[in-house]
Amino acid sequence: MSERVVPGRTDGLITPVAADALWADLTAGSAVPTASGVFTRSSARVRAGYVLLGGRVVAAVRAGDGRWGVLEVEVRRAAAELNAVGMDRRDLVRIGPFREAPGQEHDGETPLRWRRHIMGELREPGGSDRAARREGGRPHHLAGIDWRQMLVERTRGGTQRTWWLPRAAVRLLDAAEHAEKQWVQAARTGREGAAVTGPPSRPRQARDADARRTTGPENPTAALRPYGKELEGQLYSVLSRKPGTSRKVAGWACAVCRTAPAAVLDHCHEHGYVRAPVCQSCNTQERPDHLYSNDVRVANRYRRLFHTDADAWLRHWHRCPGCRARTTLPLPHLAAWTAHVACRSLRPTHRAPRGRKPCGVLRVSWTGSQNAPRSCLFTVAVDFCPSGEHRVLARVPYREAVERFRAWLAETAPAVAAAAGPDRLDGLPTRFRPVIADTSGKGLELF
Repeated sequence: MSERVVPGRTDGLITPVAADALWADLTAGSAVPTASGVFTRSSARVRAGYVLLGGRVVAAVRAGDGRWGVLEVEVRRAAAELNAVGMDRRDLVRIGPFREAPGQEHDGETPLRWRRHIMGELREPGGSDRAARREGGRPHHLAGIDWRQMLVERTRGGTQRTWWLPRAAVRLLDAAEHAEKQWVQAARTGREGAAVTGPPSRPRQARDADARRTTGPENPTAALRPYGKELEGQLYSVLSRKPGTSRKVAGWACAVCRTAPAAVLDHCHEHGYVRAPVCQSCNTQERPDHLYSNDVRVANRYRRLFHTDADAWLRHWHRCPGCRARTTLPLPHLAAWTAHVACRSLRPTHRAPRGRKPCGVLRVSWTGSQNAPRSCLFTVAVDFCPSGEHRVLARVPYREAVERFRAWLAETAPAVAAAAGPDRLDGLPTRFRPVIADTSGKGLELF
């Protein structure tokens, strides 16, 4: 690069202009769309001593002549990590809008706050169009990622809008927010890795920049501690009211994927018990789709929950003492399992270019309640089936669904099944909490 601050050094400093060009060139073929002007536009945080690129913090240091620069090797590493990320644009996570829970704590130490930032952009008059272009016609970005290219807007009832991003992008932005938080905290406490406050010599700059490297895809949980059942058996209604709970949660790694920082306390809405701290992505993935008072639409991602990653998810659900003691799942999850697993062979198929594919969209509804098992009945149907819309595949009584699940659990996850059972029912709530009716009107801690 012709604009090096320190010429002839492969790990030397390059100017923000050169860093912009290098980032754009290295990430041109990435599955995650990136933006230009990451280092030079007004929103860049070069003068704060760092820039966010994907899930990594890249150090910015001041050269001897007072000019700011970044280490070229760090830009290259961030680009290589971003290029290694695969993205399925059909695997979407809802990012808003959500109503925040009363008394929810907000940590003002992290400038990124990417969900709030995106919602603020989109809620402005003409937000969907204005968010597409910012600062002289250049695409807006967060952590070097052009989120606007991936944003999906959905409308329900003709008026209520929701916004979605691919799960891979959500994980990257969550990682960036966590990395920035760690950086800011280190700077405020004056530990090694604090932001540069003056123009020290070049060797010291390089050492400081190396020391400031925080979480990244190659070591995503370096500053996080694994969850070790510290909250087992506690009621969410009690724990969520304790001061400092959200800050404590943020110190754990997600108990499901074990790579991303935890963001919320996932809990069982039937029994009220905390399951574990999880990241936003896993919390959204775990939530049943299109949940209304008695209806779940079963999406393709349930293959991951009940097939490829079944053991991890079953362990997670059975962190609730109520579900574990009764060897079952919460009603919406049991309904989704019944449709996706127990009734899979009943789903009609149609010819496709590569064999046959399942038709329509799988849906399961129920009447009655899990509190009165004799009256509860699952109805599994296929919507938008070419051979007959709303085609009913099966009607399964709740008790039968529970017995099928127990047999399947013993075969699929023997360790989870062995730990379950009605050994201790005392201490469980005598009255179940009702199932929350609609995910569109509540916070992110659903199911």
